[in-house]
Amino acid sequence: MANVVANAEKLAAEGVKEIVLTGVNLGDFGKGPDGNDDYAENFFDLVKALDKVAGISRYRISSIEPNLLTDEIIDFVAQSRAFMPHFHIPLQSGSDKILGLMRRRYKRQLYADRVARIKQLMPHCAIGVDVIVGFPGETDALFQETFEFLHSLDVSYLHVFTYSERANTKALEIQPVVPVQLRHERNKTLRNLSYMKLQYFTEQHRGQQRPVLFEGHDKAGMMEGYTDNYLRIQTPYRSEWANQIVAWAL
Repeated sequence: MANVVANAEKLAAEGVKEIVLTGVNLGDFGKGPDGNDDYAENFFDLVKALDKVAGISRYRISSIEPNLLTDEIIDFVAQSRAFMPHFHIPLQSGSDKILGLMRRRYKRQLYADRVARIKQLMPHCAIGVDVIVGFPGETDALFQETFEFLHSLDVSYLHVFTYSERANTKALEIQPVVPVQLRHERNKTLRNLSYMKLQYFTEQHRGQQRPVLFEGHDKAGMMEGYTDNYLRIQTPYRSEWANQIVAWAL
């Protein structure tokens, strides 16, 4: 943990204002190679330590599995100095049967509970979802379970991935195999749902004023940045706004 904090302090000294925490099994930080708990540090300890680093104005927690996103982490983010109201939480499927075939360590009710707690404490929080379509065994009925579950959730956007075969994986033994064309159709269906989710989330904040951290890139006379809750803002380029947090009326 000391190395991570030291790196954050170094980035702060270089003028960096935002850090995204991401990685495979992010919430398992501090555990041993076999996932054991016999270590003095955990991800929540890291979150608390990073929140104290002077100069870093923003952190985002990305790609943390729902079973590793604890109540204490959510509660801390809700009152944190620097952790933004934004989580990216992999789901992969809204069907418990498919989650079992994927060997995920959670069921969909846990995911719904995590979303509900976040929204109870931070109604303005952005929640992104990873989902895979076309996994072997995903019948039309099971895909419909995923669609309906995602439709019911108060989430902001989806990252939709189409399953593709990988050598030497257990998934190759699962039947039935979903035709490739059907995988693409399901991907399009969920991408359309994502578009509607994002439009609805954006409209919920219309008329509000939120802090935007603008990037320093001049893109054909334009610049962009993100609100604390991950709404993308574009505006004509102004050099004095580069790497600065600006109050923005949505």
